[in-house]
Amino acid sequence: MLTNIILFLLGVLILYLGAEWLVKGSVRMARLLGITPLIIGLTVVGFGTSSPELVVSMSAALKKVDDIALGNIIGSNIANIGLVLGLSALISPLKINPDILKRELPIMLLVSLVIYWMSLDLRISFIEGAFLFAGIICFNALSYYSAKSGAGSAKITDIESLKVEGTRKKQAFLIALGLAGIVGGAQLMVRSAIFVARELGISELVIGLTVVALGTSLPELAASMVAAFRKESDISIGNVIGSNIFNILMVIGIVAMISPLKVSSETLKLEFPVMIIFGLALYPIMKTGLTISRIEGAILTAGYLGFVGYLFGQIFS
Repeated sequence: MLTNIILFLLGVLILYLGAEWLVKGSVRMARLLGITPLIIGLTVVGFGTSSPELVVSMSAALKKVDDIALGNIIGSNIANIGLVLGLSALISPLKINPDILKRELPIMLLVSLVIYWMSLDLRISFIEGAFLFAGIICFNALSYYSAKSGAGSAKITDIESLKVEGTRKKQAFLIALGLAGIVGGAQLMVRSAIFVARELGISELVIGLTVVALGTSLPELAASMVAAFRKESDISIGNVIGSNIFNILMVIGIVAMISPLKVSSETLKLEFPVMIIFGLALYPIMKTGLTISRIEGAILTAGYLGFVGYLFGQIFS
């Protein structure tokens, strides 16, 4: 038991470092190739912070542990809004770009409702996965078009304010190292989480929704909190909403195409509605004064902690 707990924590650390190396290397490579910061933020950073969810869910799906594969995504999306945005707003109130209310937030809500509708038959098929994956291609095309047409008024910068250093080979090595870290860390996390869940009699769905989901949300948490410290509200908010869109369209899409996912009836009754409620709550919070205040950040954080507390309360009641 103790060995698996240590392996899990080691997996979280390796996963986090891998994601950081992947994002840093990708951003530096993009700058060396002359790609604009906006495109970097919408694509490279968005994919980089969602890559842990992708690898963990793929690994779990291949092991036929669908509750962790799907619970990881739902739990990560809830954590991104409740915990990541909540803590970021506690650090510094987040100013809202009106474009987010017009475009990215509605898209996030729409894809959340779509994946819920797809899950009503307790299964996400290959065709549905392909449909979702086509959605991420369309989203990236929209982001690219918005950037070229100047519709995206928010200036997205590198979250680490890194200077371009080294050669392309050096950045390619950093990207490869990051990918290796993500894959290795994900394997450790999934294997140890499954073992601990079974030993403690905790359902794999709860483990996926909480511990694994929080572990794979670390890159989003780090990126958004650093951005909040630097008063870069667009990055904090865009990172969360963009990551949630990537998680549903890209991660669930790819995983379902590899191995169709079974959906638990418990997930339909509680976890999916909670994810949608958190998303819907963002609209009035953001629209009011175009700011997420510290008080609103505290409410989001408390909501997330309440959700996690309820899950574990159900186990030990």
